[in-house]
Amino acid sequence: MLVILLLFMGISTLLVKSATINNPLPAYQNMDKQTIIYYAVGFVVILFMTLVDYRLILKTWYIWYGIGIIMLVLIFVLVEKKNGAQSWFELGSFSFQPAEVMKLFLIIAVAAIMGRRQGDSLRMRTDVMAVAAVSFVPFVLVMMQPDLGNAMIYIFIVLGMLWIGNVRYSYVTIGLTVVVGGLLLFVTLFNTYNTEIQTYLGKHELGHWYERINTYIHPSEASDDAVRQSKYAQIAIGSGGLAGDGYLQGESKKRNFIPYTYSDSIFVVVGEEFGFQGAAVLLLLYFLFIYRMILIAYQCYDLRGSFIIIGIATMMVFQIFQNVGMMIGIMPITGITLPFISYGGTSLLLNMISIGFIFSIRAHQEKYTMES
Repeated sequence: MLVILLLFMGISTLLVKSATINNPLPAYQNMDKQTIIYYAVGFVVILFMTLVDYRLILKTWYIWYGIGIIMLVLIFVLVEKKNGAQSWFELGSFSFQPAEVMKLFLIIAVAAIMGRRQGDSLRMRTDVMAVAAVSFVPFVLVMMQPDLGNAMIYIFIVLGMLWIGNVRYSYVTIGLTVVVGGLLLFVTLFNTYNTEIQTYLGKHELGHWYERINTYIHPSEASDDAVRQSKYAQIAIGSGGLAGDGYLQGESKKRNFIPYTYSDSIFVVVGEEFGFQGAAVLLLLYFLFIYRMILIAYQCYDLRGSFIIIGIATMMVFQIFQNVGMMIGIMPITGITLPFISYGGTSLLLNMISIGFIFSIRAHQEKYTMES
């Protein structure tokens, strides 16, 4: 896993440099160097987290969960809306997104709750409903920011952990019925009250939500602005062909019409400059990385440790699928970054802390007696 992380650091640095090399603004000039600095800090964090016994953090899960909720609430008190959203604390040149950190706090909380059953089937009232309750609060707060991407990740994290937590098939059937029914109801209401929804969201500075949803449900009816990113992303990736145009050779293509190629849209750089082969290599590295996580979870004596690893793996798998999927047109456009590759200190630091958690679980997996 450390070898793959070093490869990710090299890949990310090269791609960020390519995405920003022709941007004259000063803020974009040293992003590749800043990526190396973020990674250096991240490796120190991994070492620190490995030395800390993860079970000490599990015992105080409610404190970490409470800190996460408080940060999400303070967003609405201390942060002004920017581009229609309240998501970031800004301290000078440093930006911090509480919704990212809350992912890990939620994983810890859910693992602690499910771990009380010690492998027995989860009960609906005391286990499943408790997990739903601790998930619902951050989900609502993040949706209010609004941050649809991270809110979706919360849902998939919990679903992945419940599945591995020995949830009864009857509960799964009920859950799937509710989810499918809810989606069908949402699409029906969206189509029936399309104009009213557009007007309401527009009045509350949430017009971009309408555009993204409408682009996904009715791509032929969406505005040019709504489909431009997805359209040009597919053109740029397709132009790379099998082997790509070559490193630093993609700027003459359609990438100039795509926002945030150094962050959310960085997979476009991969497809355009390194083609299908480069994209396949990157996805293979992700596969090996997740595979090693699953092996550690399988070998762990403490079920709570296994739950944490599965939660982290689920988080990363969904982010990879969502980020790549929205660039090739099979998923709606959201602000989800590509793990370990996209530029961004908060997301990278969270991912490195998560890996440090996994290493701690691997280093402290000796048998012990579960506390009552």
